[in-house]
Amino acid sequence: MRDDICTIPVSEVFEVNDGCPICRMRDTVEQRITDYILGDAMMEPDVRIETNKVGFCEYHYGKMMSQRGRLQLALMLQTHIDEINNTVFKKGIFTSASKRGEKAADITNSCFICDKIEYGISRMIETIYRCYETEADFRKMFDSQSVFCLPHYERLILGADKHKMRNYGKEFTENLTRITGAYSKKLYELVTEYCAIYDYRSDKSDTAAKECRDSVEKIIAFLNGRYY
Repeated sequence: MRDDICTIPVSEVFEVNDGCPICRMRDTVEQRITDYILGDAMMEPDVRIETNKVGFCEYHYGKMMSQRGRLQLALMLQTHIDEINNTVFKKGIFTSASKRGEKAADITNSCFICDKIEYGISRMIETIYRCYETEADFRKMFDSQSVFCLPHYERLILGADKHKMRNYGKEFTENLTRITGAYSKKLYELVTEYCAIYDYRSDKSDTAAKECRDSVEKIIAFLNGRYY
């Protein structure tokens, strides 16, 4: 496969076969952005202006809280709260309750990290379509994956239109469905085994070390793209 600055991050993700490759891609981008926010971004006025306006979602606040950098987070929250005080709660005789609610919604429904992840992932997915269409080695890596989670299956299959994949679009969607469907059926078998452990007739010693023990976590990861 011919690598360039666009394809290298994508090919590196698909060289590994361990869980959903798009989830791995997202996790890599997410971690880099989180590290950046709690590091160099503190000294960049343009970034601070943006984080002051949009803030972060519940998930990413929790992620930042779990990492080192409490002072950096506190400094961001200081200016973010100040921004809220000067927009949502600013006194004005012409400011209605609905306008205040709209301003609050703009903040609570936005996240700096989510926006940056979406920007990065959308471009990486475009690279996936291009590489599948033009690179035989990449098609082989893609087709040998063991799982795509359901949200990323949906995104990949809906985005693979004929304009992007004139020659290999049908093959792409068929293999994507084959991989995801087979894994979904496997999950059913695993969770069925797990439920059977609690049947009084089962031999618990025989099933103690089986793969089905983490079937619940695997199904949740498959359904929402996050492993808990």
